[in-house]
Amino acid sequence: MKMEDWLNKETVKIASELMAYNEQHVEIEKSIGFVGRDKVHVILQSFHEVLFPAMYDQGNSDKVRTQVVVNDKLRQASLDLRDIIEKVLIYQNVDNCNGQCRESADTVVMELVNRFPKIREMIQSDIEAAYNGDPAATSTEEILLSYPSIRAVFIHRIAHELYRLKVTIVPRIMSEYAHQLTGIDIHPGASIGRSFFIDHGTGVVVGETCTIGDNVKIYQGVTLGALSFPLDESGNPIKGIKRHPNIEDNVVIYAGATILGGKTTIGHDTVLGSNIWLTHTVPPYSRVYNSQPSPNISVSKEYVPDYEI
Repeated sequence: MKMEDWLNKETVKIASELMAYNEQHVEIEKSIGFVGRDKVHVILQSFHEVLFPAMYDQGNSDKVRTQVVVNDKLRQASLDLRDIIEKVLIYQNVDNCNGQCRESADTVVMELVNRFPKIREMIQSDIEAAYNGDPAATSTEEILLSYPSIRAVFIHRIAHELYRLKVTIVPRIMSEYAHQLTGIDIHPGASIGRSFFIDHGTGVVVGETCTIGDNVKIYQGVTLGALSFPLDESGNPIKGIKRHPNIEDNVVIYAGATILGGKTTIGHDTVLGSNIWLTHTVPPYSRVYNSQPSPNISVSKEYVPDYEI
Protein backbone atom coordinates (compact mmCIF):
# COMPACT_ATOMS: atom_id res chain seq x y z
CA MET A 1 0.00 0.00 0.00
CA LYS A 2 1.28 3.41 -0.90
CA MET A 3 1.71 6.03 1.79
CA GLU A 4 -0.99 8.22 0.24
CA ASP A 5 -3.54 5.37 0.30
CA TRP A 6 -2.59 4.49 3.87
CA LEU A 7 -3.07 8.10 4.97
CA ASN A 8 -6.51 8.20 3.35
CA LYS A 9 -7.74 4.90 4.78
CA GLU A 10 -5.86 3.51 7.75
CA THR A 11 -5.15 6.67 9.75
CA VAL A 12 -8.86 7.54 9.82
CA LYS A 13 -9.60 4.17 11.41
CA ILE A 14 -6.72 4.43 13.87
CA ALA A 15 -7.74 7.95 14.88
CA SER A 16 -11.29 6.75 15.46
CA GLU A 17 -10.09 3.91 17.69
CA LEU A 18 -7.88 6.27 19.70
CA MET A 19 -10.76 8.72 20.20
CA ALA A 20 -13.04 5.92 21.38
CA TYR A 21 -10.43 4.69 23.86
CA ASN A 22 -9.79 8.22 25.07
CA GLU A 23 -13.48 8.94 25.61
CA GLN A 24 -13.82 5.69 27.54
CA HIS A 25 -11.04 6.51 30.00
CA VAL A 26 -10.78 10.32 30.16
CA GLU A 27 -13.60 12.78 30.85
CA ILE A 28 -12.34 15.32 28.34
CA GLU A 29 -14.91 17.98 29.09
CA LYS A 30 -13.93 17.98 32.78
CA SER A 31 -10.15 17.65 32.58
CA ILE A 32 -7.81 20.66 32.51
CA GLY A 33 -5.79 18.67 29.96
CA PHE A 34 -2.19 19.16 28.96
CA VAL A 35 -2.95 22.77 28.08
CA GLY A 36 -3.97 23.36 31.68
CA ARG A 37 -0.85 21.58 32.90
CA ASP A 38 1.36 23.83 30.80
CA LYS A 39 -0.59 26.87 32.03
CA VAL A 40 0.23 25.88 35.60
CA HIS A 41 3.93 25.97 34.64
CA VAL A 42 3.48 29.51 33.26
CA ILE A 43 1.65 30.58 36.43
CA LEU A 44 4.54 29.32 38.56
CA GLN A 45 6.95 31.39 36.49
CA SER A 46 4.75 34.46 37.02
CA PHE A 47 4.67 33.81 40.76
CA HIS A 48 8.46 33.51 40.75
CA GLU A 49 8.70 36.92 39.08
CA VAL A 50 6.26 38.37 41.60
CA LEU A 51 8.14 37.00 44.61
CA PHE A 52 11.53 38.15 43.28
CA PRO A 53 10.71 41.32 41.28
CA ALA A 54 14.16 42.88 41.60
CA MET A 55 15.73 39.87 39.88
CA TYR A 56 13.44 40.29 36.86
CA ASP A 57 13.56 44.08 36.61
CA GLN A 58 17.28 44.69 36.47
CA GLY A 59 18.33 48.31 36.03
CA ASN A 60 14.93 49.82 36.76
CA SER A 61 15.22 52.16 39.74
CA ASP A 62 11.60 53.28 39.44
CA LYS A 63 10.00 51.38 42.33
CA VAL A 64 6.52 52.65 41.48
CA ARG A 65 6.77 51.28 37.96
CA THR A 66 8.09 47.95 39.25
CA GLN A 67 5.23 47.69 41.72
CA VAL A 68 2.70 48.32 38.95
CA VAL A 69 4.26 45.54 36.85
CA VAL A 70 4.26 43.15 39.82
CA ASN A 71 0.63 43.98 40.60
CA ASP A 72 -0.49 43.40 37.00
CA LYS A 73 1.38 40.09 36.76
CA LEU A 74 -0.02 38.93 40.09
CA ARG A 75 -3.57 39.83 39.03
CA GLN A 76 -3.25 37.97 35.70
CA ALA A 77 -1.67 34.88 37.24
CA SER A 78 -4.34 34.84 39.96
CA LEU A 79 -7.15 34.93 37.42
CA ASP A 80 -5.52 32.19 35.34
CA LEU A 81 -5.08 30.01 38.41
CA ARG A 82 -8.69 30.67 39.45
CA ASP A 83 -9.94 29.41 36.09
CA ILE A 84 -7.92 26.21 36.38
CA ILE A 85 -8.93 25.57 39.99
CA GLU A 86 -12.58 26.14 39.14
CA LYS A 87 -12.40 23.40 36.53
CA VAL A 88 -10.59 21.11 38.98
CA LEU A 89 -13.27 21.69 41.63
CA ILE A 90 -16.01 20.90 39.12
CA TYR A 91 -14.12 17.73 38.14
CA GLN A 92 -13.70 16.50 41.70
CA ASN A 93 -17.10 17.90 42.74
CA VAL A 94 -15.82 19.10 46.11
CA ASP A 95 -18.64 19.77 48.59
CA ASN A 96 -21.09 19.37 45.70
CA CYS A 97 -20.31 22.81 44.32
CA ASN A 98 -23.86 23.29 42.99
CA GLY A 99 -22.80 26.13 40.74
CA GLN A 100 -20.58 27.72 43.39
CA CYS A 101 -17.25 26.36 42.16
CA ARG A 102 -16.23 29.78 40.79
CA GLU A 103 -16.69 31.30 44.24
CA SER A 104 -14.80 28.42 45.86
CA ALA A 105 -11.94 28.85 43.38
CA ASP A 106 -11.88 32.59 44.12
CA THR A 107 -11.54 31.85 47.83
CA VAL A 108 -8.69 29.39 47.27
CA VAL A 109 -6.69 31.82 45.15
CA MET A 110 -7.25 34.73 47.52
CA GLU A 111 -6.12 32.65 50.49
CA LEU A 112 -3.03 31.48 48.59
CA VAL A 113 -1.96 34.94 47.45
CA ASN A 114 -2.66 36.43 50.90
CA ARG A 115 0.01 34.01 52.17
CA PHE A 116 2.64 35.19 49.66
CA PRO A 117 4.43 37.55 52.09
CA LYS A 118 4.82 34.66 54.54
CA ILE A 119 5.91 32.32 51.72
CA ARG A 120 8.50 34.89 50.61
CA GLU A 121 9.81 35.11 54.15
CA MET A 122 10.11 31.32 54.32
CA ILE A 123 11.95 31.16 50.99
CA GLN A 124 14.37 33.82 52.20
CA SER A 125 15.14 31.64 55.22
CA ASP A 126 15.84 28.76 52.81
CA ILE A 127 18.21 30.94 50.78
CA GLU A 128 20.07 32.04 53.90
CA ALA A 129 20.28 28.42 55.11
CA ALA A 130 21.88 27.47 51.79
CA TYR A 131 24.37 30.33 52.04
CA ASN A 132 25.28 29.51 55.64
CA GLY A 133 25.39 25.76 54.99
CA ASP A 134 27.48 25.67 51.82
CA PRO A 135 31.08 26.91 52.00
CA ALA A 136 31.17 27.02 48.19
CA ALA A 137 28.42 29.66 48.05
CA THR A 138 29.72 33.15 47.32
CA SER A 139 26.44 35.10 47.64
CA THR A 140 22.73 34.72 48.17
CA GLU A 141 22.28 35.93 44.58
CA GLU A 142 24.30 32.93 43.34
CA ILE A 143 22.04 30.62 45.34
CA LEU A 144 18.83 32.16 44.04
CA LEU A 145 20.00 32.06 40.43
CA SER A 146 21.62 28.64 40.31
CA TYR A 147 20.76 26.29 43.19
CA PRO A 148 18.18 23.67 42.19
CA SER A 149 16.99 23.16 45.77
CA ILE A 150 15.82 26.76 46.02
CA ARG A 151 13.72 26.38 42.87
CA ALA A 152 12.28 23.07 44.11
CA VAL A 153 11.47 24.40 47.59
CA PHE A 154 9.97 27.62 46.17
CA ILE A 155 7.56 25.56 44.08
CA HIS A 156 6.86 23.24 47.01
CA ARG A 157 5.92 26.09 49.33
CA ILE A 158 3.26 27.25 46.87
CA ALA A 159 2.07 23.72 46.03
CA HIS A 160 1.83 22.83 49.72
CA GLU A 161 -0.52 25.75 50.39
CA LEU A 162 -2.83 24.59 47.59
CA TYR A 163 -2.64 21.05 48.97
CA ARG A 164 -3.70 22.36 52.39
CA LEU A 165 -6.61 24.15 50.71
CA LYS A 166 -7.71 20.74 49.40
CA VAL A 167 -7.12 21.45 45.72
CA THR A 168 -6.14 18.27 43.87
CA ILE A 169 -4.16 17.83 40.65
CA VAL A 170 -2.73 21.38 40.53
CA PRO A 171 -0.25 21.05 43.43
CA ARG A 172 0.86 17.68 42.09
CA ILE A 173 1.44 19.21 38.65
CA MET A 174 3.57 21.84 40.38
CA SER A 175 5.62 19.35 42.36
CA GLU A 176 6.26 17.14 39.34
CA TYR A 177 7.32 20.21 37.37
CA ALA A 178 9.88 20.94 40.09
CA HIS A 179 10.96 17.28 39.90
CA GLN A 180 11.41 17.63 36.15
CA LEU A 181 13.47 20.81 36.52
CA THR A 182 15.67 19.82 39.44
CA GLY A 183 15.62 16.06 40.04
CA ILE A 184 14.17 16.74 43.51
CA ASP A 185 10.87 14.98 44.22
CA ILE A 186 8.88 16.58 47.08
CA HIS A 187 5.21 15.64 47.39
CA PRO A 188 3.06 18.75 47.97
CA GLY A 189 1.62 17.15 51.09
CA ALA A 190 4.97 17.14 52.90
CA SER A 191 5.23 19.75 55.67
CA ILE A 192 8.59 21.56 55.73
CA GLY A 193 9.77 24.10 58.31
CA ARG A 194 11.97 27.17 57.98
CA SER A 195 15.57 27.29 56.77
CA PHE A 196 15.44 24.07 54.75
CA PHE A 197 18.46 23.28 52.57
CA ILE A 198 19.02 20.44 50.12
CA ASP A 199 22.67 20.38 49.09
CA HIS A 200 23.24 19.23 45.49
CA GLY A 201 19.74 17.76 45.45
CA THR A 202 19.66 15.16 42.70
CA GLY A 203 17.62 12.11 43.64
CA VAL A 204 16.06 13.46 46.84
CA VAL A 205 12.58 12.05 47.57
CA VAL A 206 10.24 13.42 50.27
CA GLY A 207 6.93 11.58 50.72
CA GLU A 208 3.42 12.96 51.13
CA THR A 209 2.99 12.57 54.90
CA CYS A 210 6.55 13.49 55.84
CA THR A 211 7.07 16.32 58.34
CA ILE A 212 10.35 18.23 58.48
CA GLY A 213 11.23 20.72 61.21
CA ASP A 214 13.31 23.90 61.12
CA ASN A 215 16.97 24.14 60.12
CA VAL A 216 17.15 20.74 58.45
CA LYS A 217 19.85 20.00 55.87
CA ILE A 218 19.85 16.97 53.58
CA TYR A 219 22.13 15.86 50.77
CA GLN A 220 21.63 14.18 47.40
CA GLY A 221 20.00 10.78 47.14
CA VAL A 222 18.15 10.97 50.46
CA THR A 223 14.77 9.18 50.62
CA LEU A 224 12.15 10.02 53.24
CA GLY A 225 9.68 7.35 52.22
CA ALA A 226 7.05 4.81 53.21
CA LEU A 227 7.98 1.50 54.79
CA SER A 228 4.92 -0.34 53.49
CA PHE A 229 1.46 0.28 52.08
CA PRO A 230 -1.44 -1.09 54.16
CA LEU A 231 -4.08 -2.58 51.88
CA ASP A 232 -7.88 -2.48 52.04
CA GLU A 233 -10.20 -5.47 51.60
CA SER A 234 -9.80 -5.24 47.82
CA GLY A 235 -6.03 -5.29 48.00
CA ASN A 236 -5.61 -1.61 47.14
CA PRO A 237 -3.36 0.77 49.13
CA ILE A 238 -5.25 2.68 51.84
CA LYS A 239 -4.95 6.39 51.16
CA GLY A 240 -4.72 9.28 53.59
CA ILE A 241 -2.80 7.57 56.41
CA LYS A 242 0.57 8.50 57.91
CA ARG A 243 3.26 6.63 55.95
CA HIS A 244 6.38 8.79 56.00
CA PRO A 245 8.86 9.79 58.73
CA ASN A 246 9.09 12.84 60.97
CA ILE A 247 12.35 14.81 60.93
CA GLU A 248 12.72 17.16 63.89
CA ASP A 249 14.67 20.45 64.07
CA ASN A 250 18.40 20.83 63.35
CA VAL A 251 18.87 17.43 61.69
CA VAL A 252 21.54 16.71 59.05
CA ILE A 253 21.04 13.75 56.69
CA TYR A 254 23.97 12.82 54.46
CA ALA A 255 23.92 11.45 50.93
CA GLY A 256 22.11 8.24 50.12
CA ALA A 257 20.39 7.80 53.48
CA THR A 258 16.98 6.10 53.48
CA ILE A 259 14.51 6.77 56.31
CA LEU A 260 11.19 4.94 56.09
CA GLY A 261 7.89 4.62 57.92
CA GLY A 262 5.17 6.76 59.42
CA LYS A 263 6.14 5.77 62.97
CA THR A 264 9.79 6.70 62.45
CA THR A 265 10.95 9.95 64.09
CA ILE A 266 14.45 11.39 63.84
CA GLY A 267 15.04 13.37 67.00
CA HIS A 268 16.27 16.95 66.92
CA ASP A 269 19.98 17.77 66.56
CA THR A 270 20.73 14.34 65.07
CA VAL A 271 23.23 13.55 62.31
CA LEU A 272 22.52 10.62 59.99
CA GLY A 273 25.47 9.35 57.96
CA SER A 274 25.57 8.39 54.31
CA ASN A 275 23.87 5.26 52.94
CA ILE A 276 22.16 4.22 56.16
CA TRP A 277 18.79 2.43 56.20
CA LEU A 278 16.50 3.42 59.09
CA THR A 279 13.03 2.12 59.89
CA HIS A 280 12.92 2.97 63.59
CA THR A 281 12.93 6.09 65.76
CA VAL A 282 16.22 7.75 66.73
CA PRO A 283 16.43 9.90 69.88
CA PRO A 284 17.64 13.52 69.87
CA TYR A 285 21.36 14.30 69.64
CA SER A 286 22.10 10.93 68.00
CA ARG A 287 24.91 10.16 65.57
CA VAL A 288 24.03 7.29 63.24
CA TYR A 289 26.65 5.88 60.85
CA ASN A 290 27.42 2.67 59.02
CA SER A 291 30.45 0.76 60.20
CA GLN A 292 33.57 1.94 58.43
CA PRO A 293 35.20 -0.63 56.12
CA SER A 294 38.70 -1.86 56.92
CA PRO A 295 40.32 -2.38 53.52
CA ASN A 296 43.51 -4.40 53.22
CA ILE A 297 45.86 -1.92 51.54
CA SER A 298 49.05 -3.11 49.92
CA VAL A 299 51.56 -1.00 48.01
CA SER A 300 53.66 -2.35 45.16
CA LYS A 301 57.14 -0.89 44.61
CA GLU A 302 56.68 -1.44 40.91
CA TYR A 303 53.82 1.03 40.69
CA VAL A 304 55.08 3.65 43.16
CA PRO A 305 58.46 4.74 41.72
CA ASP A 306 58.41 8.10 43.55
CA TYR A 307 58.43 6.54 47.00
CA GLU A 308 60.93 4.46 48.87
CA ILE A 309 59.31 1.47 50.56
